[in-house]
Order: sequence, then C-alpha cells, then structure tokens
Amino acid sequence: MSRGRRRTVRALVILGSVLAFLSVFAIWTERQALNTDDWVNTSGRLLHNQTIRTALSDYLVEQLYENVNVRKELEDILPGDVSELAGPAAGGLRQVAGQGAEKALETSTAQDLWEEANRTTHEQLLAVLENKKEAVETEEGNVRLNLGSLLTNLADQVGIGEDLAEKLPPDAAQIQILKSDQLKTAQNIAVAIKGLALVLSILTFAAFGAAIYLSRDGRWVTVLLSGAGLIAAGFAVIVARHIAGGIVVDNLVLTENVKPAAEAAWSIGTSLMVSIATTVIVVGALFVAAGWLASPTPTARTSRRYLAPTLHLHTAYVYTGLAVIVCLYFLTGPSQGLRTFLTTLIIAGMAAFGIHELRRQTEEEFPGATYGDVFGHTRDKVVSAVKDANISERVSDQASKLKLPEARRPGGEEQQTPPSGSEAPTATMPVDAEDARLQRLEKLGDLRDKGILTEAEFTAEKAKLLGGGSNS
Repeated sequence: MSRGRRRTVRALVILGSVLAFLSVFAIWTERQALNTDDWVNTSGRLLHNQTIRTALSDYLVEQLYENVNVRKELEDILPGDVSELAGPAAGGLRQVAGQGAEKALETSTAQDLWEEANRTTHEQLLAVLENKKEAVETEEGNVRLNLGSLLTNLADQVGIGEDLAEKLPPDAAQIQILKSDQLKTAQNIAVAIKGLALVLSILTFAAFGAAIYLSRDGRWVTVLLSGAGLIAAGFAVIVARHIAGGIVVDNLVLTENVKPAAEAAWSIGTSLMVSIATTVIVVGALFVAAGWLASPTPTARTSRRYLAPTLHLHTAYVYTGLAVIVCLYFLTGPSQGLRTFLTTLIIAGMAAFGIHELRRQTEEEFPGATYGDVFGHTRDKVVSAVKDANISERVSDQASKLKLPEARRPGGEEQQTPPSGSEAPTATMPVDAEDARLQRLEKLGDLRDKGILTEAEFTAEKAKLLGGGSNS
C-alpha cells in the first residue's frame, strides 16, 4: 500500500475504536435511562442488595418519625393509663422499626411497591424529557421517586398504619430525581442520545469495514488491529465506569453512612454497561482470531490446510451455518429493536466476507484439497515420526553391540568411547585386530543396506574405522 493509504487505514481503525467506546455509553444510556422496562428490572435488583435495603430501611424509618407523630398515634392506640407509656414505647418502637424495616423490604409486597414506584417515576421522567406539555405543566419539570406506599407499608408492619396515608404530608418519603432548573439540559441530552446508539454502532463497523477493504493484501493485519481496537475500547469503558463511579458518588452523596449504598446502586445500575463492554471485547476477540487465521504464520497455515476441504467442498453448508447462527440469535437473544437488528446484520455480513476471503486464500494455497490429502499428510507425518524413533532405537542397540569407537545416533551427538587398557592402540596392528575391523565394516554395510544407517552415517563410521587403522 502507498503511504497515504496506510495512514488512511490506521486512521479508520483508530476512529472505529473511538466510536466503539462512545457507542457503549450511548447504548447503555438508551437502554437503561430511556427504557422503562429495563429500568424497572434494574430497580428490582437494587432492592435485592442488602446494603441498599439497609440504607432504604433507615431512610423510611427516619421519614416515618419525621412526618408522623408516633407518640400520639400510640396514645390513641394504647388503652387507659397505659397510654402514658406512649413516649418510651415510641422510642423503643423506633429501634424495632429499624430492625424490622429491612425484613419488610424483603417481602414480595414491598418489592412490588418498589417496582411500581420506579415504573411510575420513570414514565414521568420520560414524559418530562420528551417535553410533553401536560407532564411539564403538572410537575413543573420536577421528577420525584414517591416511596409513600413503602412508608405506609412500614407503618402497617409496626402497628400504626391505620389511616396513615391521609395523615402523611405530600412530600413525605419522596426522593428528588430531576429538578426544574435541570429540565432543559436533560431534554437536550435525551434528544442527542436518542438514536445516537444506532448511528454510532453503524459508524463503528463502517470504519472498520472501510479500513479492511482498503488494506487489500494486508487485510489480515487490519482485521487483527480492528479486533485489538475493539478489545481496547471494551476495557476502556470498564475503566471509565470505575473512575466515573467514584466521581458521581463523591459529588452526590452528602453523608458517609449512605456512601456504600450509593456505590452498590452505581455498580448495579451500570452492570448493563459492563455487559455491553464485554460483548464488544468478545467481538474484538473474534476479529483477532480471524486476523490470525488469515496470517502467514505456520500454525495459521496448518489450520487453513485443515479447513480447506470444508471451504472448497461444502461452501453452501458453511454459509448456511452462518445464517442459522444469526437466526438463532434473533429468535433467542434479547430484542432491542432496529439497532440490534442492523448491527447483527452488519457483523454477519463482515463474517460472510471473511469466509469468502478465507476460501479464496485456501484455494490459492491448497488447490483441489480433499480430506484424504489433509489427513493423509497428517498420517504420513505420524508414521514418519514413529519410524524415525524406531530407527534411532535400533541404531543405538546395534552400535552398543558393535562397540564402535564412536557411535553416531540420528539426531544425537558423537559419543567418544575411550579405549580400555586391553584395547589401547599399540605400535603394530595385530592380524586378529585387522580382521575385527573388517567384520565391523561388513556389519556397517549390512546396516546401511537394511536402511538402519543412512549413507552419510555409514561413510562417517567407515572413515572413523579406517582412520583409526591408518593412524596405528
């Protein structure tokens, strides 16, 4: 590629990685903040967390005693002179209420009330964000989480709940979610985010697709880098979530005693973000695997050799399998509307293009490949390895029997056999020693003829024997 094309490819890969990072936040915001059903499901998980239940129960008890004259309620309930004990009883009841409130929140009734309160609040929030005139005029841009029903339920648990709903002030047990002075900013953010998840998701894969297309012969490198960019984007989201959590909790929490609950709420509320980031990392890993499979490395080439017959002989089955996987995902996976549909189709299209390129590559490398060729080659390698091992063992045994001065084994190093005292060279070579040397040469010839020794090994051993004789 030319320098300009290389720079363009790199810029597109970097752009795609940045867009992937931003798309995770856009998808999370769209699904978590702007989808009532998803938020209600998340709110149910909040109440299952013990730290959050403890903080909520303390809040409800505090609201109960701030908005209800518990002592007077007890005086009306207790008979005769016993009513004088209403003051001490109210103090003791506060401790009992604090201990029982958390258990009350574990009941299905309390959990249903909690989810219903969150559903109502979220629908109100969406109405305000979408600038619906009736909602804005009614609430004046203020959105509150009304926990009055939970407060009444708690009062019933401690025995002072009769007609309590009529006695509670309108602002009792209400948590401010959105203030009127934040209305315009929140509406602008909602308008900007709505639809942004779809656009960013499409642009992410469009940038990677354009980079891969422009790479031509170096596409496997670009696919590998694109996968690395997706993986980096996913991990960057997880790190950013951790950093943002610390900032949000520190700025919003005014008292240290509720900080653990706020941290737990942030962790649960952003768990979907982690799930989306994990999906991005998995897709990136698939890109990396695809890039490696198309690379010129020996292991990748071996893998392509095994895949070649399937890609050549059963192409229709390969593409049909890809289509089945996509259909199963649509039928069994979570449905998130047009964004999920289009994103899945784009990924499937890129996978189909990758299969096409891999098939073309294997046809060039292994033309006419069949299963017999592939597995026959493997069989030959195994047989050859076993044969080499057997030959090595036999040569070692024969060399030991011949007691050669230097035994060369295939793949090994020469081992010098020091002469013993009885076989030490003398000034003259006896006749029987000359006969022994000739016998060894004949045995070496037999080993060569049988294929146990190669020609090079035979020549080397012969040279050693003759060299020993001439030196003597």
